[in-house]
Amino acid sequence: MTKKLLPLSVSALAPTISLNHVQTCMNNPYPETLTFIGQQRAQSALDFSLGMELPGYNVYVMGEAAHGRFTLVKDKLQAHSKGRPTPNEWLYVNNYDDHREPIAMFLQAGQSKQLADDIDSFIDEVLDTFPAAFDNPAYQRKKKKIDREFNDAYDSAITAVEIAALEQSVALIEEKSVVGFAPLIDGKQLSDAEFAELDDELREQFYEVIEKLEDALIEALIELPRWKRESSEKLRNLKKSTAELATKPLLKDLEHKYAAHIGVLRYLKDIRVEIIDAVLEWLDDEDVSDENKEDFDRKGMLTDFFAPNILVEFKEGDAAPVVYEPNPTFGNIFGKIEYATSQGSLITSYRSIQPGALHRANGGYLIMDAEKVMANPQVWDGLKLSLKTHQIKNDLPYQDSAVGSSFTLRPQLIPLDVKIILLGSRELYYTIGEYDEEFAELFRVLADFDYYLPSSDKLQYQFITKVIEYCEQTLKCSLTESAMARLLKFSYRQAEHHNKLSARFADVLELVAEASFYTKQDNLTLIDAHHIDEAIEGKQYRTGQISENMLSDIKEGHTLIATDGHAVGKVNGLTVLHIGDTSFGTPARITATVYAGADGVIDVEREAELGKAIHSKGVMLLTGYLGNKYAQQFSLTLSANIAIEQSYGYIDGDSASLAELCALISAITSLPISQSIALTGSINQHGDVQAIGGVNEKIEGFFKLCKMRGLTSAQGVIIPKSNQVNLVLDDEILNAVELGKFHIYAVETVDQALNLLMDIAAGELSDGQYPENSVNGIALARLSEIADIVNGDNDEKEHEKE
Repeated sequence: MTKKLLPLSVSALAPTISLNHVQTCMNNPYPETLTFIGQQRAQSALDFSLGMELPGYNVYVMGEAAHGRFTLVKDKLQAHSKGRPTPNEWLYVNNYDDHREPIAMFLQAGQSKQLADDIDSFIDEVLDTFPAAFDNPAYQRKKKKIDREFNDAYDSAITAVEIAALEQSVALIEEKSVVGFAPLIDGKQLSDAEFAELDDELREQFYEVIEKLEDALIEALIELPRWKRESSEKLRNLKKSTAELATKPLLKDLEHKYAAHIGVLRYLKDIRVEIIDAVLEWLDDEDVSDENKEDFDRKGMLTDFFAPNILVEFKEGDAAPVVYEPNPTFGNIFGKIEYATSQGSLITSYRSIQPGALHRANGGYLIMDAEKVMANPQVWDGLKLSLKTHQIKNDLPYQDSAVGSSFTLRPQLIPLDVKIILLGSRELYYTIGEYDEEFAELFRVLADFDYYLPSSDKLQYQFITKVIEYCEQTLKCSLTESAMARLLKFSYRQAEHHNKLSARFADVLELVAEASFYTKQDNLTLIDAHHIDEAIEGKQYRTGQISENMLSDIKEGHTLIATDGHAVGKVNGLTVLHIGDTSFGTPARITATVYAGADGVIDVEREAELGKAIHSKGVMLLTGYLGNKYAQQFSLTLSANIAIEQSYGYIDGDSASLAELCALISAITSLPISQSIALTGSINQHGDVQAIGGVNEKIEGFFKLCKMRGLTSAQGVIIPKSNQVNLVLDDEILNAVELGKFHIYAVETVDQALNLLMDIAAGELSDGQYPENSVNGIALARLSEIADIVNGDNDEKEHEKE
């Protein structure tokens, strides 16, 4: 005979927390510096990765949010980065041979800013020197000599023509660089009116003479363009030599200062050549009109042409960089090139190259969210290419389409030395590994964060110390021993385990912060246990509208759930709903009907396409259980329907299979089931009750309904015995259990559950038979009867009797 189970004691419904231990830990903070609690597996993986300097040992940090992944990774990286050398600084300088390909150059920490300041001072000195250098007396004297040589040749040619003209009574006239001829009569130049009064023969004679003189003038000045060109060339050479003499001393000190750096020397050598043309083009006022002088930003033009573009800079002695990129777009990772509009076209220069996260993290560590990286295939492909080639990719994937035929840049690639840390979920890790073969080569280290932490005295000690530090340093308050014990229970509840704390330590700190709000409302600085409870209740109230509405529907009779009496084929199952970041339990009526037929056990939820795969599997197992339990001597033949009443959403999970089986056996045997007891649990084909999830929420959901209707001392919940270790119930339920007003039973088999629900012995198998008045005996007889009806054996027996 199956022995009826007793309800669990209060001590089995929640973990035991020693206030003395809590008090001792609070009075004696943990002696070592605590950067993180637990997660030894993940910490070991990170230490291994950071110690491996070979390529490919990048890290994928696997775990869920609020497990402290980012905090642990950042603390580890910052501690390790202090032992690494300060990275080189990188900058781009103009490539004067091809402006499309800026030159990448590196310097030691602190030198880039110094070089930029030196170039800025050099530009200021050039501006101070020019155009003033062209006012130098020596320069002006040489310039006048060149002008005089040109003028002498010009005057000589003009004079010869003028003498020939005077000999023929014609005057040579030069006005505003225009040379002309006018007739003379008695040495007097004739006006147009006087010339018109001359007789035709004399006028014709003057025409002929002037025409010959114009030919002679053309012949005399045929060399004028060459004289002008030679004069301009001499003047340009004079300006170049003047500019070279003036700028050479300015660069000489810089060349001596950076004599040990060949890249800077090459850069200064290019500047020495290009500065001369820049001076002649931008700083020569002789070629610029007074109207346009003010339009020139000479300092800006020289800076944009000569000054270096610093991408990353460090101070001497800085630790290796630890960079977190929250928005890993292509431009934010690999850098970008900015463009400006000029006369309807896009223009850019080496000064418009902007660094990305890889530039800032070069020589150190880069942290990114894996999901965001994978959201853009171009980012992931570019990252893999950069890691394989050890160079920072910088060809923008959208450059051709966005910029079109405008001026674009192809900067020299910068060598890459960085360790990448991706933070992502477990599912994403396995998905990437399945679809990308290169992933395992580039990310060889997995740092796996546990969901739970073992609840040792040491770990509790560290937990308490970290909470105290947070309260004192951030919240500027303190806690009582009872409040700390309440926080420990909250963490146990998060983990749903008597012997494990939740790895979501961030949730604990969030709860303390919210409790401090209620503490301040009481004008206190000491957080007590009731403040923690207020914070928990406050969050439940803010997010509990849906659960309250569902409870209200049951109260008003819209949803049919009985909490007392007995019924055939009806049982109270327990479900958990997950909506957003909240979870709550609610009872659900499960019904079963049985009749003669050969359709088998039909899952109504599956037929209506509301039941998902795991739930359907749980229902299918019922047939296996019935066949194994009862149909050893005959063919299992029946028709049965099982449904979760008033359920209109998708249902998944097999935690209702125990309740569905009990309802089915009740329908088979016509034995009523107590409606005061709800149950949850999964079963296998042999009738063993298996663990389920959300056991605390399920119990609390049914308790709230019973409390709303009034506790009768007969109400309770059946759970799998294997879930007993997961019980972390709130104090209200513990008090009700202690007073005998509510009961929680832990079962291992279906028979134990049937015994509790029907208050009849389930019956044990003996010599192939169950006791006649037991649940199993009645079920066996009824199933055999249905099989006979369906197979026609019952009619044959009737004929034999006749």
